[in-house]
Amino acid sequence: MSGTAYFIFCLVLLFAGYAVYGKIAERIFGVDANRPTPVSMHADGVDYVKMPGWKIFFIQLLNIAGLGPVFGPLVGALYGPAALLWVVFGCIFAGAVHDFISGMISLRYGGVSYPEILGRNLGNGARNFMVVFTVLFMILVGAVFVTGPAAILASMTPLSLGIWSAIIFLYYIVATLMPIDKIIGRIYPFFSILLLFMAFSLLAVIFLNDTHSILPNLHFSDFFYSHHPKDLPIWPGLFIVIACGAISGFHATQSPMMARCMASEKDGRKFFYGSMIAEGVIGLIWVTLGLSFYESPEALAAAGPAPVVVKQISIELLGTFGGLLAILGVVILPISTGDTAFRSARLILADMWHIDQQSIFRRIMLSIPLFAAGIALTFIDFNIIWRYFGWMNQTLACITLWACSVYLKRRGRNFWITVLPAMFMTVVTFTFICNAKIGFNLSMTVSTIIGILVAIFFMRLFSRRVQRMPELND
Repeated sequence: MSGTAYFIFCLVLLFAGYAVYGKIAERIFGVDANRPTPVSMHADGVDYVKMPGWKIFFIQLLNIAGLGPVFGPLVGALYGPAALLWVVFGCIFAGAVHDFISGMISLRYGGVSYPEILGRNLGNGARNFMVVFTVLFMILVGAVFVTGPAAILASMTPLSLGIWSAIIFLYYIVATLMPIDKIIGRIYPFFSILLLFMAFSLLAVIFLNDTHSILPNLHFSDFFYSHHPKDLPIWPGLFIVIACGAISGFHATQSPMMARCMASEKDGRKFFYGSMIAEGVIGLIWVTLGLSFYESPEALAAAGPAPVVVKQISIELLGTFGGLLAILGVVILPISTGDTAFRSARLILADMWHIDQQSIFRRIMLSIPLFAAGIALTFIDFNIIWRYFGWMNQTLACITLWACSVYLKRRGRNFWITVLPAMFMTVVTFTFICNAKIGFNLSMTVSTIIGILVAIFFMRLFSRRVQRMPELND
């Protein structure tokens, strides 16, 4: 099968996953189109604001995307064609299920924030711990998504990295404090469309390009070993560096914002499962660009960091004007996610302390320490932040899947749809942190054994302690 055929096959699988497996997930959860949604009961003009379905879809896509489905797949492309398979199968069976079930649970619980979802299913200890963990993670996300776009803008303009970082933070402050329909609801859908347009434009050009053929010299055996120029093994690194586009715990922190704006449960598959599939398509395109534009993984690695690679690919394939538009899409991507990360942190604290958010003064008081911590993190080396971000992100996904499994089992539903990816991600995250230099630096064999044992322990805990306890009023 040719490289082009492989790509088309992967693309078809993603759309088939939405049509088939997404429907299965919808049936397992038990969507009820007649059930009142949070916005119908708690409309406040700030965070609970009813919006049209098309806006919700594109806002959700932009909120969850960030730098992940661009930078992560480019780094993942260093491992070779196996990155394509992880994007496709990870997205269908793990990431989209994770996003859909967690988003629908938030909807059922009245649009509550992420730690509350965990607390109601994993206990008060988990809730309290995850409030701290998630708020810190949201601040980390905001800091990461300042540095990336600021670096791209600084390379294109006379303004320095520091000035662009300050400008982006000022925007974050405004967007975090404003009602959701004033900035996010008005412009983010169009930014999301720009993101998709640019990704498909780059793909179309490389299909027609005489210099760079799509996925050249691709053989079936290439999928089964690492092509990384530093001889890094696929396991478990590939499953950490490609988060957005396959599975990302960050998404569960974003879904409650759109759960507070939905008019009907029947749109859940489209908004949550569907937006993850759309992100998977973007990730698939950027893996393909990374594998196709450069002659080898060594050439891709030598091209420089991900922002430089994005700029080089965009300008060469689309010309100066088209390249600038493509880079603009990549800049908007992280900025739009950074501000919603700070917004999520504000909502988490407001939910925990039961602080009404209709008052602008209360929103400001909650946001000041968040932005102060975010600004402090921008002075830390980006590569160090990104490594911790990747592990924390996948750890969140792992915890979310276990909470979703508890929710389903208590209601007598087929919990295997979330338990299987939960076990896999448990092995991945514990193996990585045990083996990585930023963790315990153990051997890969020992680390993998520990990861498997931890997953088995969690499964036994889940099987023995979680009883069927239908909660009809959630």
